[in-house]
Amino acid sequence: MQSTSVPERFRPLVSATEELARRFAGAGRSLYLVGGSVRDALFPAGAEAAAGDVDLTTDARPEEIQRLLGGWADDVWTQGARFGTIGARRGGQVYEITTHRAEVYVPESRKPEVTFGDDVVVDLSRRDFTINALALRLPDLELLDPFDGLGDLAAGRLRTPLDPEVSFGDDPLRMLRAARFAARFSLEPDPALTAAVERMHGRLSIVSAERIRDELDKMVMLDVPSAALWFVVRTGLAEDFLPELPGLALEQDPIHRHKDVLAHTLAVVDKTSPHRLLRLAALFHDVGKPRTRAITDGGVSFHHHEVVGARMTRTRMEALRYPAGDVDTVVRLVELHLRFHTYRLGWTDKAVRRYVRDAGPHLDLLNELTRCDCTTRNAAKARALARRMDELEARITELGEQEELQALRPDLDGNQIMELLGIGPGRVVGQALNFLMELRLDEGPLGEEEAAARLREWWAGQQ
Repeated sequence: MQSTSVPERFRPLVSATEELARRFAGAGRSLYLVGGSVRDALFPAGAEAAAGDVDLTTDARPEEIQRLLGGWADDVWTQGARFGTIGARRGGQVYEITTHRAEVYVPESRKPEVTFGDDVVVDLSRRDFTINALALRLPDLELLDPFDGLGDLAAGRLRTPLDPEVSFGDDPLRMLRAARFAARFSLEPDPALTAAVERMHGRLSIVSAERIRDELDKMVMLDVPSAALWFVVRTGLAEDFLPELPGLALEQDPIHRHKDVLAHTLAVVDKTSPHRLLRLAALFHDVGKPRTRAITDGGVSFHHHEVVGARMTRTRMEALRYPAGDVDTVVRLVELHLRFHTYRLGWTDKAVRRYVRDAGPHLDLLNELTRCDCTTRNAAKARALARRMDELEARITELGEQEELQALRPDLDGNQIMELLGIGPGRVVGQALNFLMELRLDEGPLGEEEAAARLREWWAGQQ
């Protein structure tokens, strides 16, 4: 492909690499644009190629790459040198340049073994999917598509460059990536690819929890996450990193009918806005149902599934090495996702204060999760729930304007309590703060004088 036929979308990438390409050519080295930037620029439905996403491959070895960047890049980093990758920054542009390579996992190893090569086609053959095995030679702008990746994009097909068992053996995480890429580009996984995942999904056990976690995060942020999540369930892949998900496919009771919990869960994930922690909460919100299901004469119940589910969520997210803050947020949302339904008789000021206090900084996420949790096809029921949520949010706004709900605190602080009661720091101060906080939630702001009088009464009772 000559420069006259290069899509306009490539221009930012070509401009960003023009001088660098001349340096490599002058040293007798090849240089290719590779990866998602090439795919997205050529695929009509892909995002416009951004000059901020520059991945390149070359036959130069890491030491030579570093030398060629000298005097041109503002910064160079070599943390990935043993894997063949040198990073650089020039102005606001970041580059990653990697020596042609093949990387394979060995049995029971979590680390790829890397060997360097000189053939770009061999390098492309070791990439995950044909749609990513595209390269644009610089500076002459010749397109290399040795595995018909563009044909697969046009045909709506997801394939691996080599036999899928070879590709997944090289890096088992590619089985998860297959779910994401198929969903992102509306591709149908090749039957051989799907069959390989069904046979090999246990191999995912050698991949680090951190890499799996990062792939799950990308998956839930797709436009339609359920397309990817159904794939990981149906192929058995979910059993190896998120067994709670296929566990939601509860056996349907022919007499006491209830929703398909798995289908409901994936529908809720799709309904939520693309906020990573909100979507994770949607994914986990009903994981406690299988353990709490009870079938009685009155039907099917899942009492306290939010409490059980919160514990299960913490265990799974910690196993996937999520940061503590992420875990706490998602667990809290799972724990509170039924709270709205406990106030069926209306929202008193007391109920609103407690709801806001318990949700804390996650109030907006909790409200959205509650709304999205309604997947009923009963239009009247859906309208009634939406109306009740509207009423709650209106009450929160109204009461918040009067009482600063987002900053709920007792009318007296610890120092005032110690001075008033003539005591020092200790457990009693905490008990007094809890007493005053309960009054604040039940009755609203009391003012310091009334709070002090109530505290003296409480203290007299304690004596």
